[in-house]
Amino acid sequence: MSQSQSDTYIIRDLYAKPDKIYPRQVNGIFAKLRIFSVLFLLGFYYLAPWVTWDSRQAILLDLPARQFHLFGITFWPQDFVYLTLLLVICAVGLFLFTAIAGRVWCGYACPQTVWTETFIWIEELVEGNRNKRMKLDKKPWGPEKIFKKTTKHTLWIVFALFTGYTFVGYFSPIRELWDGIVSLSLGPWEWFWIGLYSLATYGNAGRLREQVCLHMCPYARFQSAMFDKDTLIISYDKKRGENRGKRKKNSDYQSKGLGDCIDCHQCVHVCPTGIDIRDGLQYECIACAACIDVCDNVMEQMDYPKGLIQYTTEHAEKGKETKLFRPRTLLYISLFLGLIFTFIYLIASRTPLDVNVIRDRNNLYTEAFDGSIENTYQLKILNMSQVSQHYMLSVEGISDTQVQGEKEFSIEAGKVLTLPLRVSAPQEALSQRSNDIFFKITTTTKDGSNDIHVAKAKFLGPKKR
Repeated sequence: MSQSQSDTYIIRDLYAKPDKIYPRQVNGIFAKLRIFSVLFLLGFYYLAPWVTWDSRQAILLDLPARQFHLFGITFWPQDFVYLTLLLVICAVGLFLFTAIAGRVWCGYACPQTVWTETFIWIEELVEGNRNKRMKLDKKPWGPEKIFKKTTKHTLWIVFALFTGYTFVGYFSPIRELWDGIVSLSLGPWEWFWIGLYSLATYGNAGRLREQVCLHMCPYARFQSAMFDKDTLIISYDKKRGENRGKRKKNSDYQSKGLGDCIDCHQCVHVCPTGIDIRDGLQYECIACAACIDVCDNVMEQMDYPKGLIQYTTEHAEKGKETKLFRPRTLLYISLFLGLIFTFIYLIASRTPLDVNVIRDRNNLYTEAFDGSIENTYQLKILNMSQVSQHYMLSVEGISDTQVQGEKEFSIEAGKVLTLPLRVSAPQEALSQRSNDIFFKITTTTKDGSNDIHVAKAKFLGPKKR
């Protein structure tokens, strides 16, 4: 065999470009629920920054000032524990809802799903239904195709820019932000984040779509750890549906060995990730229930019972009882409710004041001429409320203490007061060399009650013999 005949090279492309998915719109109870969810979430996202509360933007995460304003409550970096607790509540809530209802988050509330639905609505508005979109993409470039594609992408870009603008509006006052855009006077970071978030919205919701769910989202990969045989899934009833086949309405299909599935592929056409639910449970399924709606519509047209595709559980498919309350869900419910009540209690009992006591370390203590022991402190007091406050200071923990320094003072909203103090106490009042002392700061609230903040420190004296 010659050299030219033996040396044969085969070049294979290991990357297969995914086929474009053209999801068809469907009517049904779950489709209406999904539309309501999208409109509610988008409405909150776009309208919330424009709501005012006490002459201030209701939701404003002011990073330069290190203040997070949420409906009349101001949080500071010192309140990081509340954010941590809130994130833990969200995580446990996701575990709970996933264990009970599967991937309802993905199908109805995930930002990727919400914005993708919106971009598909825009695409359908410009290019038409599923068949028209497919035909348009197959057409050679011409005036009609150029016009429709240009219009669609223009609307996508405008919507993405508005999304990016709204996102930055949560961190910078949105009305001032708009004035800065009009006058082209925004800072570089504001332009950067508007552009980046707009690009991410356009890319993820307009271009990548289901690829984000299939290849970028980690939730689809570890969700199986939260599933069990009592978790709701979307399933095709094979016993009832097989064998598949075309038939006429009112025909005796059962005598031909056919099941209720007419093999119309409508469940595939409406799927936003392009899977065939009849192949069984797959990680690509986001539980949007579009296949349930369209299959029920087909069954209704054929005068067959609905539910060929439905929400069910593995136990229900095998004729066993589905248990909602089981050890896993009971644990999640207990944690979820416990964390929520803890969060509410902490917020309700929160004192909008932060006190940091710094003891003079250069001089442990001073013995006065009368024999009393004196310690020097510096108090840094932050008023974390949104109004100016008047405070009163007292010292407890050691009897007969004397305080030299301001005992009554006012601090403006968001300001820090540095307060030097000298505290003295008789030697006989000191039970040991290091004693606990408490700085008690009291303020009167709008309703006439007193908010009290106590800061603990050490009072040092001579060594006891």
